[in-house]
Amino acid sequence: MKITQCTKADYDQIITDMADFWNSSHVDNLRKQHNPIYFYEFGNTAFVVKEGETVIGYLFVFYSQTSPTAYVKFVGVRASHRKRGVGSALYEHFTSIAKGKGCSELKAITSPNNNLSIAFHRSLGMELLGEPDKDGIPVVGDYAGLGNDKMVFRKDI
Repeated sequence: MKITQCTKADYDQIITDMADFWNSSHVDNLRKQHNPIYFYEFGNTAFVVKEGETVIGYLFVFYSQTSPTAYVKFVGVRASHRKRGVGSALYEHFTSIAKGKGCSELKAITSPNNNLSIAFHRSLGMELLGEPDKDGIPVVGDYAGLGNDKMVFRKDI
């Protein structure tokens, strides 16, 4: 599996095909969250896997400015290519780079109702931070702003 840095054409394809990467009724909101800053300013930590000219998976990440932490902002794999190791390969690729940059921790977040993401991150051996919410799901309260709890995953690397 060849992993390369995301190009402008790759980014445009991801934005155009957003619904194929995410099982969500909030595709318009997700497009807004996929700010082009991840490509333009953090391009050396924006990765894709392609089949021919088609992006089948991507990972947008960056390094913390306050701790030796590598942070995964977005990971997406086309529905037709899930369960084939694309996401895991992207994580492994970035983890290796992050270690070389002096990072000792990897973090990622997801919403408490994103079961696919939760299962994926657990399969990578990531642990959950936070306290159980009213449904018993470990969350970090207000992590994404007031009233916006998130599941925060972390792993030593």
